[in-house]
Amino acid sequence: MKTVHIIVEGRVQGVFFRDYTQREAERLNLKGWVRNRPEGSVELVASGTVHQLDSLVEWLQTGSPRSVVTALQVEEILPTEKLPRFEIRYKA
Repeated sequence: MKTVHIIVEGRVQGVFFRDYTQREAERLNLKGWVRNRPEGSVELVASGTVHQLDSLVEWLQTGSPRSVVTALQVEEILPTEKLPRFEIRYKA
């Protein structure tokens, strides 16, 4: 198992990016969370196998149908909390 912290930049707010990300993460059986950041990017933490996380990162390069992803920052981290499922968080 591996945990990554990802920042997604571009037109990623107001285009259902968090909802689509949650659906994709659940399809991949990942645990974690996704939330909007005040400056307009989207942040997420995801835990799963290397293959599952690689699939998510590949999907994030395009994102939701109306999003325009311009940059991804992916960093492996040590888990700091128990993640029971993949959820949308509403406070940054």
